[in-house]
Amino acid sequence: MPGFISGKKRLVDTTTSLVLEDVSTCTKGNQKLACQVDDMDGLILPGLPDDVAKYCLALIPRPHISTAGAVCKKWRSFIRSNEFITVRRLAGLDEEWLYVLSMDSEEKESRWEVLDCLGNKRQLLPPMPGPSKAGFGVVVLDGKLIVMAGYSMIDGTGSASGDVYEYDPCLNSWTKLSEMNVARYDFACAEVNGKVYAVGGFGADGDGLSSVEMYDPETQKWTLMDSLRRPRWGCFACGIEGKLYVMGGRSSFTIGNSRFVDVYDPERHTWCQLKSGCVMVTAHAVLGKKLFCMEWKSQRKLVIFNPEDNSWKMIPVPVAGSSSVGFRFGILEGKLLLFPLKEEPGCSTLLYDPNALPGSEWQTCNVRPSGTCLCSVTIKA
Repeated sequence: MPGFISGKKRLVDTTTSLVLEDVSTCTKGNQKLACQVDDMDGLILPGLPDDVAKYCLALIPRPHISTAGAVCKKWRSFIRSNEFITVRRLAGLDEEWLYVLSMDSEEKESRWEVLDCLGNKRQLLPPMPGPSKAGFGVVVLDGKLIVMAGYSMIDGTGSASGDVYEYDPCLNSWTKLSEMNVARYDFACAEVNGKVYAVGGFGADGDGLSSVEMYDPETQKWTLMDSLRRPRWGCFACGIEGKLYVMGGRSSFTIGNSRFVDVYDPERHTWCQLKSGCVMVTAHAVLGKKLFCMEWKSQRKLVIFNPEDNSWKMIPVPVAGSSSVGFRFGILEGKLLLFPLKEEPGCSTLLYDPNALPGSEWQTCNVRPSGTCLCSVTIKA
């Protein structure tokens, strides 16, 4: 397709200009275009092959994509699809953005905000649907933000939830997905090979769970899988090299925090166990083919797990402000960001570049959420 498109560059440029004019017209309330497009026997743009039309839509500047999605059902359907992200990537238009859930200075309200690689705040996301929750899970799937389950208080009564919501950055909107089979909170979750896994946590009755379930975006359903060997809660998960790793947290079969690492292989549909892992992890992120962690007992050491040989190593973290300041992680452009959890003089965002020359891996940067970072994910679309 890229070669075909390049040979028709003038057509694409002209058509794209017309598309932008139509988007502008739609923004002003004119619905004539929507009727025309929906009546053209399945064509995305009248008079154009669909591959050219899709490429033209993919060229729409990011600030106008959500408006384009309101033009008609066909445009909205394409913009919601994985193909839209693929075409933007082929056109070199996909961008990396950091989505941060932050708490305000009074610690009364949390909100999602978006930052670019320069640390500029671009927008606030619409509020998440449903009641406020704690202990929920967050993953990125097909360029979209997935927020699942959690624990909510309604009229003084607490309950576990199985609700799942998806935020589409292109359309700037939330959609409710299929509910999980088991309501849970304080669980582990991760994306592996295009599917979402939810592991352990606490159930509706407050007991620890060993159940595991998987969400398949193609069927849009959650499926229960083989359970863990033991209940596990307060843990975290990550996907590395096509496998699911679950570690940290507690188990009813261990005293204190668990050092066991449960590993699931989706191809073989089997669980195995490693005996060496992090314990009380306050932040974690996967960068490249390695897992980066920070444990509660030491906020001045970065712990790195290499799945190739199941080895761990520690790297000292430079002092930035008080040595007691904790961090949350973010990832942008292949670098690890450490957001401080306290506002103190001299305490800035730290940046770790694993590919830098020895001695220059650590830097400071200006990327910083407006409030205390609760969690963050990177979306490229």
